[in-house]
Amino acid sequence: MNPLNAKKLLLSKWTAVQPVQKDKHFLVTKVIEPLVAGDNAEWVEIEAVFSRATQRVAWRDLQNEEVWKQGWV
Repeated sequence: MNPLNAKKLLLSKWTAVQPVQKDKHFLVTKVIEPLVAGDNAEWVEIEAVFSRATQRVAWRDLQNEEVWKQGWV
């Protein structure tokens, strides 16, 4: 997998390896900025394409290939 950069995650596409409640494809809709200016972002908000449900995940968790695949597979 290519290295990820938090600043370039907005609107990126992801596929969950194990779908949850029919949600398999996700889109990063928000990169949550840290409370302290100058710190790196830690969280992103992803939205399920099918159900429009949102959840907050640590952006570094997207690098775990056992859970997420980059793009819509």
